[in-house]
Amino acid sequence: MIRYLRRRWNAEGGYRQVLALAVPLILSTGSTSVQHFFNRIFLSWYAPEAVAAAMPAGMVSYALLCLFLGTVGYVGTFAAQYHGAGQEERVGRALWQSLWVALAGGLLCLATVPFAPRFFAMAGHQPAVQRNEVVFYTILCYGALPALASAAFAGVLSGLGRTLPVMWVTLGGAALNVLLDWLLIFGRWGFPALGIAGAGWANVAASLAMSAAFAAIVFGRGVRQRCGMLRWRPERALLLRLLSFGLPSGVQFFIDMAGFTVFILLVGRLGTTDLAASTIAFNINTLAFMPMIGIGITVSVLVGRQVGRGDPAGARVAVRSAFEMTFGYMALVAGLFFFAPGLFLAPFAAQSDPRTFPAIAATAAVLLKFVAVYTLFDGLNIVFSSAIKGAGDTRFVMAMIGAMSLGILIVPSYLAVAVLRADIYACWGIATAYVIALGIAFLLRYRGGAWERMRVIEPVRTMEP
Repeated sequence: MIRYLRRRWNAEGGYRQVLALAVPLILSTGSTSVQHFFNRIFLSWYAPEAVAAAMPAGMVSYALLCLFLGTVGYVGTFAAQYHGAGQEERVGRALWQSLWVALAGGLLCLATVPFAPRFFAMAGHQPAVQRNEVVFYTILCYGALPALASAAFAGVLSGLGRTLPVMWVTLGGAALNVLLDWLLIFGRWGFPALGIAGAGWANVAASLAMSAAFAAIVFGRGVRQRCGMLRWRPERALLLRLLSFGLPSGVQFFIDMAGFTVFILLVGRLGTTDLAASTIAFNINTLAFMPMIGIGITVSVLVGRQVGRGDPAGARVAVRSAFEMTFGYMALVAGLFFFAPGLFLAPFAAQSDPRTFPAIAATAAVLLKFVAVYTLFDGLNIVFSSAIKGAGDTRFVMAMIGAMSLGILIVPSYLAVAVLRADIYACWGIATAYVIALGIAFLLRYRGGAWERMRVIEPVRTMEP
């Protein structure tokens, strides 16, 4: 085993090479999970209805954002394949096409704000929770454009292999968000106590700061000159290529988030205790899931780079290395979730209401056992879906998540809650089955090898001068 690990560490596409690119991205996406973790902790200290509302409103906002987030972020695959093919001068043009999509997405999110009260009223949650949901969703929509712009900038930098700047900007944004959460939720240092509205404005301020920092890096002299970052005009052919490959990725993110959003909205019908417990369990789950998004981005970049070079065999080596490390991490976290749930629930209990929180914590402890089971299969989902998307197989990912989200998650959850009057644990069993099925499906697609013949960038002979 030691000889095997040593060989895998030093090989081309081995552990060391993957980690060199992945560690900054793991810290970046991990900082996002820490940010949300503290956000939910603070809100649980503030009021049960605030933490109960944060997950549904945040997921509805993020589901809509994901439709554009997956599209603009997919510019990272274009950057990786251009980089691998030695055509870095095309990267700036691709970036600007993604920024035009980001502008459209930000405006659309704002246009949905007037419909928020009616939408959350349809969910059937308790009145106090509904009021908090509308407030949180409305404020988050104001941060949609800077969040999308940040995704485009970060995607390009990651695709070029410059993951350290992504890490530092994201860490700074997360730290700012946590500080502003504390100041604005509770009203510290002379700031007003805004409750869940404070959490929303903290998110918006952090998104604006991150987008400004990313822009300063991307349009700095070195990157600007090498990658043609000032070529800002819309280019029909390149924009259509980005939409052709990136929009299915965005739709995939949207469907996946929409499925879990419907799930949370349905769980909310079971009562505030079950909704708050689900919010906390999902929030704790992000501690395991979000860092692995960094591995997923790394896998897409490495596959895109090798496909751009015409070396799918090299891509397979990197994917195997990433999967072995991901599975080891997920197994460790799953064990902790299953056998030591109190370790993760303790921060939520620290300053929460002692009359209401024990029932929430007892339910959340059981839900973490479901999380432990599906976490292992989430590793398959992250690594192998990212691998095939890095080559351009985005339509399959979109179709598979669409079919399974509807057939395994949404419809069964609705029947369980609205028809069979099932409890919270039956609902979470359905969610677990959904994640398991996705992981297996993406593993089989990757092993089929169709992705090896794909490419998102245009052939050299059709390039513009």
